[in-house]
Order: sequence, then C-alpha cells, then structure tokens
Amino acid sequence: MNGKLIIFSAPSGSGKSTIIQYLLKQNLNLAFSISATSRPPRGEEKDGVDYYFLSPEEFRKRIANKEFLEYEEVYVDRYYGTLKSSVENLLKEGKNVIFDVDVVGGCNIKRAYGWQALSIFIQPPSIETLRQRLKGRGTDSPEVIEDRVAKASYELTFAPRFDKIVINDDLATAEKEVLKLVTDFLSK
Repeated sequence: MNGKLIIFSAPSGSGKSTIIQYLLKQNLNLAFSISATSRPPRGEEKDGVDYYFLSPEEFRKRIANKEFLEYEEVYVDRYYGTLKSSVENLLKEGKNVIFDVDVVGGCNIKRAYGWQALSIFIQPPSIETLRQRLKGRGTDSPEVIEDRVAKASYELTFAPRFDKIVINDDLATAEKEVLKLVTDFLSK
C-alpha cells in the first residue's frame, strides 16, 4: 500500500511550518520529507534527522544521476533538494509524506506525482501582515525582512498553481481548514 504526498509551500512568515507541525501531531500516518543540502550542519543538526548533508560535489553528482525530485542552488555551491529515494522509501512503507518546500519545488513534486499528491499554498492575508509577522519574530534585520517580503511577492504569483490555497488570517482556523483538506484527500 503506497502512501500519498502532501506538499506545502508559502512565503516565509505565513505559518506554514506551524501548520505542518500541527498536522504531524494528528493521527494521519505522516512522515516528514527530510531535504538534502550542501551546506554544513548548524548547531545540533544531525545528518538524516534535520537534513541529509552532502558535499557540493556529491550534490552535483546526484543531480547528474537524476536522483532529485526537485532541487535548487540557492547560492553558489549551496544546494537544497528532495531525494527521490527518500520519498519512495517512505511511500513503500505506506507512509503519507509531507513536504515543506519552495514554490518551484512544490510545483515540480506535484507534476511528478499528479493525483497522488495534494499541493497546498499557505497565504498570508496581506503583504503588510506578513511584514508585521516577520518583524514580530525579532530574528531578522530590517534588510532581511524586506528581502523576504520582496521574495513573498514573487512566491504569491505561484499560488494559483497549487491545488488549494489556505489564507492564514487566524492560525486555529487555518489549521482546521488544512486538517479537513488533508483528511479528505487521504480518505480518497
């Protein structure tokens, strides 16, 4: 029995990670897709738990071997991507795989799996609300916040390419809406 895929994309500060953590606590047989990266581990990060840590050379070799569902070179030699083998192993175990990926990666995974995947775009109620949320985190400089807001404007143009759009104006409401979408999808 193969599992299904639930793909989440959203601008930074939309509440996507919080909603994913909420879903993982539900009884939905979900497994989080661990991404690969060519950056070194930070702090207490562990290989195979937080990311699959690969050298830039190993990452490029796997790209050449078409081992990724999706990948992106974010900065020179700084890659992020989703290994096909990792996802396929979870699906063969009968797990439903949940993804937290950028908008391009989300579209690529959906294209690869079609009906077996549900793609959900978490949207902030407005760019200004997003800016306030990012400021409220207190983790980024004003320049980084403005870069994220500019990137969010671009990412929002991808929303119509997703199966569902959930506007996160109120977190509890958005969580309930996403839970219903995912539960309905998994029961088909």
